[in-house]
Amino acid sequence: MDDKSSSHHRLLVVLLMVLIFGVIMIQYVCPSRTECQMLHQLGSWLHMAGAAGSLNGGDIQEKRDPYIAEDGALVRFIPRFNFTKADLNRAVDFNIKGDDVIVFLHIQKTGGTTFGRHLVRNIQLERPCECHAGQKKCTCYRPGKKETWLFSRFSTGWSCGLHADWTELTRCVPSRMDSQEVPKTMQSRNYYYITILRDPVSRYLSEWRHVQRGATWKASLHVCDGRSPTSSELPSCYLGDDWSGCSLQEFTDCPYNLANNRQTRMLADLSLVGCYNVSAMSVDERWAVLLESAKRNLRGMAFFGLTEYQRKTQYLFERTFSLAFIAPFTQLNGTRASGVDVPAETQRRIRQLNRWDVELYEYARDLFLQRFQFARQRERRQARERRHQERRRLRGKLTRLTTKQGRQQKTTQAPPVIENHLLVTQSQEKVEEDESVEFDGLLPDWWEMDESGTMEDYMDNVEQWK
Repeated sequence: MDDKSSSHHRLLVVLLMVLIFGVIMIQYVCPSRTECQMLHQLGSWLHMAGAAGSLNGGDIQEKRDPYIAEDGALVRFIPRFNFTKADLNRAVDFNIKGDDVIVFLHIQKTGGTTFGRHLVRNIQLERPCECHAGQKKCTCYRPGKKETWLFSRFSTGWSCGLHADWTELTRCVPSRMDSQEVPKTMQSRNYYYITILRDPVSRYLSEWRHVQRGATWKASLHVCDGRSPTSSELPSCYLGDDWSGCSLQEFTDCPYNLANNRQTRMLADLSLVGCYNVSAMSVDERWAVLLESAKRNLRGMAFFGLTEYQRKTQYLFERTFSLAFIAPFTQLNGTRASGVDVPAETQRRIRQLNRWDVELYEYARDLFLQRFQFARQRERRQARERRHQERRRLRGKLTRLTTKQGRQQKTTQAPPVIENHLLVTQSQEKVEEDESVEFDGLLPDWWEMDESGTMEDYMDNVEQWK
């Protein structure tokens, strides 16, 4: 009987080793998911089954970090730029009951429509925005007032023009808000500007597909220094009502296409380069000035997110404004742009056409991930401090209880040493039991965290990259 059982075990071990070897060979022979799809699907099933078995067996206890699991960016992330602590610490004192206003700068094809809907439909508020079916705008009033706290497409509409840029919004929003709502105090309002950026190539392809379907954004004003550009300053890429049906070649060939480096232009102060008068300086000099302006404005914004990092975008917004979303953001990678099969040579050309946007996005991504790391490590330090405070309080309470029992025992006949030790032990157990009941509901996430893995201050970590 024992021989049969032993042979069965050996057979199972051999089969398991063959199975593992097969999965490894699948990954080696077919490294791409586009090839050997059935084999890769089989491999993923086996991986899931193995993980489930490990969980059922209690081998895997550690929960995965949802923010790292989103994209794995932090595992590979090495800071390239040096930012100050003020650049990284973006918590603001947003007073929704006062006169503060959040201003959303919506850049085309960055996922701004989805984020804009989150702002009006998905935030936990004392007075939620009122959104009705069939209406394009929601009413986002402050608690107890008929005044708006949000300046965006879905709250105030395109009040400063269709997809107004930094140059337009910073000149238009204060006067527009003051004309509609007089501030209750002599102090000027606090305007907190926010935006969303996207990978330049993906954004460019998405805009081309949108234009191909008939979008024009003709209603955009492009106001700079008090006026809109002339037709000679901003020529059109097409004749007729729209550019529907245009090929990608036609889209990239137009030298006046505003899709080129759109994110840099929309975040910069255009008055620094003579607005749309391109004769004021050379092309490279003009774009170098715009890029530095866009970087400076981006650093100074209260918040910006990245389309490619939805969960981290949600996390940083919530920490910046002390607001919470009702439902978590979802990372959707299946856009129309992602379905476009673009040759490598064409992609290189698109990157070259958008080289200023590429540089801006790399800068923004670095700042974004450093802000995320800074915020997360600050939360961990605060959790450790709270844990230490609670433990000190528990020890103090236990000490006081033991001292009190000692005094009581002096007034009565002293019990044997063994019984005295038993009383103290029972008292200690009672205190720990009472405190565990009190705090289990408050500190379930971090009470059992390992104390040995303390992190250094994030600013110290950044120093090594200088």
